[in-house]
Amino acid sequence: MKKIIGLMLVICTLSLAKAQTNNFESSRKVSTRGYAEREVTPDIVYISISLREYFVDGNTKKKVDIETLEKQLYDAALSIGVKKEDFNIQNIYSYNYDSSKKKENKQLLQAKQYRIKVSNLNGLNNMLDQVDPKGLQSTSINGYDHSQKRQIEKELKIAAVQDARTNAEIIATATGDKIGKALAINDNSSFGWNDIVPTPRMYAMAAKTASSEADTTGTGSLDINVRPIKLTCNIDGIFELL
Repeated sequence: MKKIIGLMLVICTLSLAKAQTNNFESSRKVSTRGYAEREVTPDIVYISISLREYFVDGNTKKKVDIETLEKQLYDAALSIGVKKEDFNIQNIYSYNYDSSKKKENKQLLQAKQYRIKVSNLNGLNNMLDQVDPKGLQSTSINGYDHSQKRQIEKELKIAAVQDARTNAEIIATATGDKIGKALAINDNSSFGWNDIVPTPRMYAMAAKTASSEADTTGTGSLDINVRPIKLTCNIDGIFELL
């Protein structure tokens, strides 16, 4: 009986020692962070354009309506490659036009605001040139994007994972170990596309009321200065130590 108990104690001791060894081996790992960055220039611009009706030469019986102006803008947008689904009405509003000091002579004029996704940046000024300048109230840039955004993100993530493994190999070499398989990968990437802030100033157009003279000096052009942005990617990795 004593021999059996002694044998069981030896087996338990060996099992415990083996478990402790396995736990130690499984805890042999290294955690690192990989980093990747790239500078890109947005190739898509979101333009906000406001159109408004006006009276020709102050004649309240001769009006250029919003439908006419909208068709001009729509046709001009499509002519530079804008897709139908990328031409959207953003807002509709109206305003009073006083043809005299008498309240009964007030008339309600219509106005619309549009949001247009443009990838042909060189055609922007040509698009605006095809719209009646007196019907253009204002334009502004309210967003940027990139046509290869997903591919850029993919390449940055791959580079960041590879960088995390390289960092792990540097640490392992310093301790005389080698790197095994990846035990965990945590994607912390936040590329910051939404942080691309457009120039806040509004670009005034040649919109004029009937009491003003038409502006033919070319102020309908839109000055666009698209600057490159830096995208960054961070990946946390846990790797096995051999």
